[in-house]
Amino acid sequence: MSDTDVAAWAALLRVHAAVVPALDRELQAACNLPLTWYDVLLELNYAPGRRLSMGELGQRAVVSRTRVSRVVDALAEAGLVTRESNPDDRRSAYATLTEAGRERFRAAAPVYLDGIRRHFTSLITGEESRTIAVALQKILDAR
Repeated sequence: MSDTDVAAWAALLRVHAAVVPALDRELQAACNLPLTWYDVLLELNYAPGRRLSMGELGQRAVVSRTRVSRVVDALAEAGLVTRESNPDDRRSAYATLTEAGRERFRAAAPVYLDGIRRHFTSLITGEESRTIAVALQKILDAR
């Protein structure tokens, strides 16, 4: 393994450790919405029928699979999602975005996108952004 490989890995970890908490603070301050909630709302908003099984949500959301259930419970309590039993498999459930959840997601999106711009994309070129996206997608595709 080269020094460049180790430096790339270390930079990825450091950027994540610096940017994620900053986005979380900004979303909470502006929208009273933790980043973990936003992430789940984002995945549900773009899912077919704005609904995912808990297993699918656990695979897609950045929050850990074990934590996704607690996040969905909190979102349901806040009226932003509903949690429904799967009639075909009583061991699994679905999370569905409510209209209130969609409105809250839409209200928070400009804060989230501006944070990404300020903390990430404004600091690199478009070509660097594309390179990062392609490289990281290769890693995800190999999982």
